[in-house]
Amino acid sequence: MSNTGAAHAASHDHGHHDKTGTVIFGFWIFLMSDLIAFSLMIANYADAEWHGIANGPSPHELFSLGLPTIETMALLISTFTFGICTLGMKYGASMKRTVGWLVLTLALGAIFLGIELYEFHEFWTEGNTPQVSGFLTAYYSLVGLHGLHVTSGIIWGILLMVQMKTFGMNDLIKSRLVRLGLFWHMLDIVWIALFTKVYLMGVL
Repeated sequence: MSNTGAAHAASHDHGHHDKTGTVIFGFWIFLMSDLIAFSLMIANYADAEWHGIANGPSPHELFSLGLPTIETMALLISTFTFGICTLGMKYGASMKRTVGWLVLTLALGAIFLGIELYEFHEFWTEGNTPQVSGFLTAYYSLVGLHGLHVTSGIIWGILLMVQMKTFGMNDLIKSRLVRLGLFWHMLDIVWIALFTKVYLMGVL
C-alpha cells in the first residue's frame, strides 16, 4: 500500500472511531437522563405512598412479594444471559449462539412483562385503578414506565436480530448489541430500586 493509501486508511479509521465514540457518549447521556427521570418518579411515589392514600389501599394492604420476586428473578437471570451473549460476541462465538442467548434474554424479559401485566390486571379488577388515589397513580406510572422500557428493549432486541441475519456480525451490529446490553443492565438496576422501594418496603 502506498503512503497516500495508508494515510487515507488511517484517516478513515480515525474518523470511524471518532463517530463510534460520539455515539457511545450520546448513549451514556441518554441513560443518565433516563436514570434522572426514574429518580424523580421514585421520589414522587415515595411522597404519594405517605400522603396520597385517600380512600384507597395502602402499600401494605395492596402488595405481596410472591409475583414481584418471580419477576425480579426473571430479570436478574436475563441480565446474566445477556452478559454471556455479549461475552460470546467479544470472544468470537458463532452468530447462532449469540442470537440464542439474546432470544433467551428477551424471553425472560417477556416473562417479566407478562407477570407485571397480570399483576396490573388483578389490581384493576379489584377496583384499585389509578383514579382511586394519588398513591395508585404514582404506582402505575412508575412501574408502568419501567415496563414500557422493557417492552422497548425487547422490540429493540428483535430488530437487532433481524439486522444480524441481514448484515452479519459487523462492527456496527456489535456496537448496537453492546448499547442494548447497557440499556438492559440499566433496567435491571432500576428494577432492583423499584422492587426494594415499592414492594419490599411496602410489605414491611
